[in-house]
Amino acid sequence: MMKTGVLFDLDGTLLDTLEDLKDGVNHALRSFGYPERTLREIREMVGNGARVLIARAVPAGAEVEPVLSCFQEYYQGHCRIKTKPYDGIEAAMERLGRDYPLAIVSNKPDGAVKKLCAEYFPGIYAQGEHPGCPRKPAPDMLRIAMERIGAERCIYVGDSEVDVLTARNAGVPCLSVTWGFRDREELEAQGASCFCARAEELPRVIKEILKREGWQCDGK
Repeated sequence: MMKTGVLFDLDGTLLDTLEDLKDGVNHALRSFGYPERTLREIREMVGNGARVLIARAVPAGAEVEPVLSCFQEYYQGHCRIKTKPYDGIEAAMERLGRDYPLAIVSNKPDGAVKKLCAEYFPGIYAQGEHPGCPRKPAPDMLRIAMERIGAERCIYVGDSEVDVLTARNAGVPCLSVTWGFRDREELEAQGASCFCARAEELPRVIKEILKREGWQCDGK
């Protein structure tokens, strides 16, 4: 019997990290005398990792590396100030963990991912961006996580167009949540077709995907 895992994106899916990301980016921008960014701008820039975030945030032609280093150093120590789980997500994760092996994969720097997940989702395998593993939408993170949790197939849950493409590249079903950093219309434009509007509905929708795929609810 094949074991099915459920893999999750972190920012915008499990945790609302936007305020802390904004504060970290703006700290780095201020340090170099650059204009700050609004919460809406940061929301539109996230999803592809810290380097891309900073490259989008700095003025055109600005050197990215020094600002990136400043951001990473600051954010590592300030990633839990305003960050919080979305309503109902902790209970949903606890319930899902009884039936499926779980993992969290993120384009956020690995140190911050492990720090946040140790606090909010202890015991769940968590992996962030690190050398030697291409960031999403490459499928490598998903495949590594599946191996680590002993899953032979998985459902991937995320909130962005990056997550839709990641699932497609990995050849796995994608469940797009609509409480995160992208609107449903933006996700549909990228090919998303399965949605969840409330964290409490995750177990039910995941079972529906299993049924649609013809997979048994074999859990652990």
